Amino acid sequence: MTDRPNIVVVCVDTLRTAFLGCYGNDWIHTPNIDRFAGSALRFTRAHPECLPTIPTRRTLHSGRRAYPFGSYDPVSWDNVYIPGWQPMARDESTVAEALAASGYHTGFVADVPHYFVPDMNFTRGFHQWRFVRGQSEDRLNSPAAADEALLSRYRGNENRIRSHLVNVRPQQPEEDWTTARTFRHAARFVEDNAGRAEPFYLYVDSFTPHETWEAPQHLFRLYGDADKREPICLNVPYGPVADHPEYKERLPSIRAEYAGLVTLVDRWFGHLLDTIDRLQLTQNTVVLFVADHGTNFGDNADGVMGKPANYMYPGTMSVPMLLRLPGGAGAGSVSDEFVTTTDVPSTVLAAAGTESVGRIDGHSLLPLATAGAFVSREYVTCRYVNSLWYRDDSTWCFGDITGTSDLSLANPRVFDLKTDPECTTNIASRAADRIALAVARLREDAAGQPIQAFHRQDATDAIGRPVFDTDHP
Repeated sequence: MTDRPNIVVVCVDTLRTAFLGCYGNDWIHTPNIDRFAGSALRFTRAHPECLPTIPTRRTLHSGRRAYPFGSYDPVSWDNVYIPGWQPMARDESTVAEALAASGYHTGFVADVPHYFVPDMNFTRGFHQWRFVRGQSEDRLNSPAAADEALLSRYRGNENRIRSHLVNVRPQQPEEDWTTARTFRHAARFVEDNAGRAEPFYLYVDSFTPHETWEAPQHLFRLYGDADKREPICLNVPYGPVADHPEYKERLPSIRAEYAGLVTLVDRWFGHLLDTIDRLQLTQNTVVLFVADHGTNFGDNADGVMGKPANYMYPGTMSVPMLLRLPGGAGAGSVSDEFVTTTDVPSTVLAAAGTESVGRIDGHSLLPLATAGAFVSREYVTCRYVNSLWYRDDSTWCFGDITGTSDLSLANPRVFDLKTDPECTTNIASRAADRIALAVARLREDAAGQPIQAFHRQDATDAIGRPVFDTDHP
């Protein structure tokens, strides 16, 4: 056995902090995550450095900030075209490559369908990798094969409903859902590599509880009324519920579906933890649990549903982050430091006692569990499509990018966290000084890169990619 620890990182897509027991929720069943939190260091002010799915994965796999998306090169045959949504740069190294070079056996298991798109390059550095097929956005089965008799049970885009029916197949046993298969494959990786002479690094990425929101029936019934379940809304329009009043009466059922999927993740994350415990690896394994972002159910100042880029409320921007170290360092403690998704790769490399080729932009979280020296942040920043977000101890601020050399925020929302920690009252009209400070620090974090909006045009290039232009001075 090696003295260097095994390392397991679990990323969960769209897992909202407020829906976990360890963060204060009292109605959703998350016993395994809560048990894990009791043995881990829990962070109360963890945030994404960029959004959404693929930009955040660029950070988690490379260790470099994707913010501020100074350039954008769309990939072919994708199904999402927004700034930042592109592979890692070919000339930047990855965390997995650094660990593999230092003697770690590396593994990657995910059911995030965007990883499967042609030209994505997130398997770099992994000795073993497995994509688990079957999430609704996966180009797996033909939507034409959907059971026509089931369509009336749902409300929303028909193509999305059809893809959900043929890929997710919500009537199948829980054990066959992609979430269960993802964590079972992760547990199998641990079992197969537990006896190796060298340590292992395992990166696990669960797309659930991302939309589509239909939980196994027995999990929905924990939280919702079966008689009021239909029509099932697999997702919500991104924006204020006032603009989509037909969804207002559906929100309790939608929340119940989401809660059921959170419990589904909890169950199978527990299976992975149990495997680590059963194989007596707990005392030699670092486990880090994080989400990329959350979502909203009309419970904010603008009554916003989903995770629209121009409404970066706490439901989207506050993420769970839990770190368990061998020997119990920091177990059960809480940190109020500002931490971000950039800190995950830094922590992994520090735990392994190795360095990446090229720069790493985050801070190792190990000192916060071991009473070491940690360089505290005064503030954090983020970009999501063409919107920017800023937070410090007293201010929560977001708005849309306008200008480049003379950057400013259009449609700003500003909240005083000292008097309004839930961000209920927008004070932008009397917060010019706060906005100016936010803009200055957003520009400072860009480190000389342009912060410009990218606008999609009707035209496409020679291989069918949409064409974008930018706001230039």
